[in-house]
Amino acid sequence: MRHDSTAEIIREVLTATKTWAVVGCSPNPARDSHRVARFLQERGYRVIPVNPNATELLGERCYPSVSAIPDAEGVEVVDIFRRSELAGEHVDEAISISAKAVWLQLGVIDGAAAARAHEAGLAVVMDRCPAIELPRLAV
Repeated sequence: MRHDSTAEIIREVLTATKTWAVVGCSPNPARDSHRVARFLQERGYRVIPVNPNATELLGERCYPSVSAIPDAEGVEVVDIFRRSELAGEHVDEAISISAKAVWLQLGVIDGAAAARAHEAGLAVVMDRCPAIELPRLAV
């Protein structure tokens, strides 16, 4: 996935992928991570929740890490709802499973991790939310 602009990257990630690991997915329906994961599910994406403190979320088995997902190679996007200083380890997991993209949520900014992902050939979206971007696509 190579692109010329942020808008092009966002469009490609949202239209060409279907399996998302949501890191930091909360069991609390009031939390953004839970709402965004549900939003993605409702629009036909397969969401694999990642949270070491839960066993099932949104009707899917929950895993303690991206690396713990069986056949993690099927994960196309690693969507990160963690503090910026913790995002890098999840970006590295995305690289190690050969994900197609990493998506760092609003307020999650790690330039060094984004550069590593980009260098490894992953599409990178940072400081954006798919629940905001998807309606903008009008697909």
